[in-house]
Amino acid sequence: MSLATDRKGGYRDGNSTADRALTILLMFSDQRSQISANDVADHLGVSRSTAYRYAQTLVNLEFLVEDPGNGFRLGSKVMELARIARRSYGLSDMALPIMRELSAEFRETVLLTRRVGPAILCVEREEWPGQYIRLSYERGSRLSLNAGASAYILLAWLPESLVRNLLGAEELRSYTSKSLTEPDAILERLRQIRSDGYCVAQGEVDPDAIGIAAPVFDGAGDVCAGLSMVTLRSRLPDAALTSATARLVAGAQQLTELVSSFSH
Repeated sequence: MSLATDRKGGYRDGNSTADRALTILLMFSDQRSQISANDVADHLGVSRSTAYRYAQTLVNLEFLVEDPGNGFRLGSKVMELARIARRSYGLSDMALPIMRELSAEFRETVLLTRRVGPAILCVEREEWPGQYIRLSYERGSRLSLNAGASAYILLAWLPESLVRNLLGAEELRSYTSKSLTEPDAILERLRQIRSDGYCVAQGEVDPDAIGIAAPVFDGAGDVCAGLSMVTLRSRLPDAALTSATARLVAGAQQLTELVSSFSH
């Protein structure tokens, strides 16, 4: 099949075979799982025999399956392409719109963290454009296992034996007088985080900072990332803290739903 192009090389022929094949596929929707040759003929403005020929081409390529007496439904090739699309769609792509919304709403820095083996990594950071306070969290930077909410949220749902091994594999840094460096104390903190479903850490990495974090679960029910907000305590009074925590938890749940839908 050939595709007509304009003088600038752009596709322009709305009557090409490729264009009509895509038009047929786009006739399917949540409300329309099957189509008939007559439906295709009406939609394209062609005869029924021509419409049937287009549909049969898609059947031969496994984009459609013919259901005798009931028309056509989507075939295995569409599902295969959907699977490839899901695998190529990264966590950051799904998270960034949610992070931007949270950052704009609260005018604060929002982070996405992940655990890679023994390392806690900041994989994304979103700042409100008008923010005049810059926090030292860069994309790709490694955080200590006890570096407040952004790190604890990734440990809280792990088996205790694994957490002990991770904590024993590196020297835990004492950032402030509130920093936890004893494994037993950290494990107790993680149990509380797991019970609450989120983490709020005040003055544990910086005396003036506060971090809020919520877990993001994958399709298997494991924590695959943490969504967190970091700011100065003076910028987040108690009423605002409650609101920000609820919104962050909701954002993490939204991201969980996206991750789960793309993992099936």
